[in-house]
Amino acid sequence: MATSRFDAIGVPWRIDVEIDAVAPHSEREADELDAHDLAAALDRIERFDRDWSRFRDDSLVSRIAREAGSWPLPPDAAPLLDLYRELHDLTDGRLSLLAGASLEQLGYDAAYRLEPRGAPRAAPRWGDALSLRETPAGLVLDCPAPVLLDVGAAGKGYLVDLVGDLLLARGAIETVVDASGDLRVWGERSIRVALENPANPEKAVGVVEVRNEALCGSATNRRAWGNGLHHIVDATTGLPVGGVIATWAIAETALLADGLATALFLVDPPRLQERFAFQWVRMFHDGRLDGSPNLSGELFA
Repeated sequence: MATSRFDAIGVPWRIDVEIDAVAPHSEREADELDAHDLAAALDRIERFDRDWSRFRDDSLVSRIAREAGSWPLPPDAAPLLDLYRELHDLTDGRLSLLAGASLEQLGYDAAYRLEPRGAPRAAPRWGDALSLRETPAGLVLDCPAPVLLDVGAAGKGYLVDLVGDLLLARGAIETVVDASGDLRVWGERSIRVALENPANPEKAVGVVEVRNEALCGSATNRRAWGNGLHHIVDATTGLPVGGVIATWAIAETALLADGLATALFLVDPPRLQERFAFQWVRMFHDGRLDGSPNLSGELFA
């Protein structure tokens, strides 16, 4: 099993790969990811960041925030935006691709100012601020005015999928990609993962088993500043959510698990289970835990 650790998009990553012996680049150190494969993974992460990051001035998202118009989107856009639209509808607009301005208003901006600019700001309505259309060349976003997109609810999970699929195409047969809380396992290998207690990161609130699926978690303590301010907001009000302080979702892909982990702060699980098959855990501010009856693991009292 070859392993590589590195930092990217502001978080630590770990990739574990078992390589098909007949695949290209098969002559490699047993405990180290091939340099060509690692370079390909890093390039894929960079391209995704260059498109979707609102924290870099040269990204597509930043250009859309500066100028109205019609914007051709990258080839990977459709699955990401399709999920955002579904979660937007299932949460009655509380989870929104358009929450970037709400987060900036609270101080979570490209400069990490972490000082609110004034009263909370609700996100614009999807239909008013943008529309999407299919063209022979691909998906195009039309916006009548500049708009700040934010893919933080599901983007990192989607990037985990893209990196893992890339490695499988290059000969990996068993792969684990872990982007600091968002991970996916490909193949028949099964791993047990502890669920970190957000109130005490040295302890776990449970353990789950993940096999050929993804586990993503989110917590209000990960990006928090000021009095009650954190990065998970209700887009209809622009206010940080309360009550739930941590969530975990197990689903077929990391894109879906990441999006659902965020949605669990905003709507009760049965609403999401009407559309998606997944397992879930939630932790509340008073320490209570609840989880899906079919959870492949255990929660600690």
